[in-house]
Amino acid sequence: MELPGLAFAVWMFICFYASVDGYPSGKIREACTSMIPCHGSSPQLSPEHTITVNGTEFKPGDNIEVNLSGPDFEGFFIQARDAEHLDSPAVGSFMLVDRRLSQLLTCGRTKNSAVSHTSKAKKKYIKAYWIAPGDAPKRVQFLATVVKKYKIFWVKIPGPIVSQPNALSPTPRLHATSEAVSTSHPVSYLSKPFNASGCGSMKFCIRNPSNCDPESASCFFLSFQREKSSVFIEMSGPSEGYLAFALSRDQWMGGDDAYLCVNEDHRVHVSPAYLKGRSRPVLDSENALEDVSWRLVDGVLQCSFRRSIRLPAYKGRFNLDASYYIFLADGEASEGGLIHKHRRQPLITNGIYNVTGLPHDIGGSRSPRLIKAHGALMFVAWITTVSIGVLVARFFKPVWSHSFLFGKEMWFQVHRMLMLTTVTLTSISFVLPFIYRGGWSQQAGFHPYLGCTVMALTIFQALMAGFRPSRHAPRRQLFNWFHWSTGTTARILAVVTMFLGMDLPALDLPDPWDTYTMIGFVAWHVGVDVLLEIHSYCLVRKVEVIEDDRVQILQSLTSAEAEGRLFKQIVFAIYICGNVVFLIAFLAAISQI
Repeated sequence: MELPGLAFAVWMFICFYASVDGYPSGKIREACTSMIPCHGSSPQLSPEHTITVNGTEFKPGDNIEVNLSGPDFEGFFIQARDAEHLDSPAVGSFMLVDRRLSQLLTCGRTKNSAVSHTSKAKKKYIKAYWIAPGDAPKRVQFLATVVKKYKIFWVKIPGPIVSQPNALSPTPRLHATSEAVSTSHPVSYLSKPFNASGCGSMKFCIRNPSNCDPESASCFFLSFQREKSSVFIEMSGPSEGYLAFALSRDQWMGGDDAYLCVNEDHRVHVSPAYLKGRSRPVLDSENALEDVSWRLVDGVLQCSFRRSIRLPAYKGRFNLDASYYIFLADGEASEGGLIHKHRRQPLITNGIYNVTGLPHDIGGSRSPRLIKAHGALMFVAWITTVSIGVLVARFFKPVWSHSFLFGKEMWFQVHRMLMLTTVTLTSISFVLPFIYRGGWSQQAGFHPYLGCTVMALTIFQALMAGFRPSRHAPRRQLFNWFHWSTGTTARILAVVTMFLGMDLPALDLPDPWDTYTMIGFVAWHVGVDVLLEIHSYCLVRKVEVIEDDRVQILQSLTSAEAEGRLFKQIVFAIYICGNVVFLIAFLAAISQI
């Protein structure tokens, strides 16, 4: 078969395969170029649906309202393309109005460059906002593919054409296109993204991740550059709601000097504010900011402004020639500019800095030190000390029964030392979040409830062990059962609690790495436990004691266990090494956030 024929056959196979269930979830990136759904039938010719916009002209950074309407339809796919070259890649990016009905897709290298459905639910009307990029062509046309039913659809329904009033080439100046908004100074549009040149030498920079490029869609960036009696400030990050930074005299929110860049009705408003405790910021009616500019492209919000170093006439504004902790936060904003609480912990510098002093290029942490210590101590206690202690008590009584330490059998002393260490580490770690929060956290879900349960079981287990009856006492069997069941319950709940805690805003370990690593640890521990159980069972089967013409299979606590001491010691050493590897991985992850 010739190559074109082979390609055609492959294409037909893909379409036939995809047509089994189509794209009910709207994840139709395969159709980014052609905009043709592989539904196994030909598109209709006369469209029943229309695309409308709220304007005919645009400038870079403008937001155009795009509406798709018509008779009931199940699916849709909207793009904007160069009107002179409709086969070219998608242009610009979109913002959603109703996330229940629509979702953003990335076609090619442009993030959020298309809008599609989220389900097969019937709809009559879809609304979204198109954001004009800085390098937009002179004329842009909107196109839509609409699916009425599985085999009834229209492809590339032509929509309105919007154009730039003047095709000006990008200017080298940072600010362009001025417009008046609800501030006391003119606001302009940034013609190009920020860059990190001069960080650490000419300007004070904070970047997260460290050394990231502010042009990247995943970089949070904040810079301060002193210019005589004022400071020029740049702030950037992936957010379609708001970005904010605050100057604080401590690492707690409250009594801070804050500055917000808020996407308000698809225009970015820059405002100073004052933080009172952990409540919503109080916007300052007097705006002391100058040279305000902004940019909102491909989901990255950027704003810049100038502020005098000293503002004695403005209440609540800090002098910029002093040292502060610096907070950098992001979150969602609803229509009208109402901001919502940030879903994750703000980035906080590890020390106090004077942004007008010696330039630095630093990072920060999204997890407070007390919470980091809480997580680290819990990982040490429940990944290493308690796991090793349980293994020693369960499988090493015969191996170390004839070795003594401080007058007691070695296995018992090692077990007791590890368990007391677990109780101590858990107790210290338990109080740290209460010290940080100043009380009970209402936003931590089930984590604190399970944590309190684990703490109670840990204390009860230690007290019960202190009052254990002698080895041959009648109540010893009952004690053994309670001791095992309480310890096992505490360990299971501790693992569940750690699973929940790893994704809390205050200790947001990287996803999905944290989940997979914790699953790996659980599998590792269970696997070693099962291996040693099988080994013990095999040893027991080798020993038969003839009593009254009967064969008695001895229990695991017989001398037969000693025969496998070399195997157990090797497995034990490997187990400890594995636990240490998991612990180091978690501690390294905590140190990086």
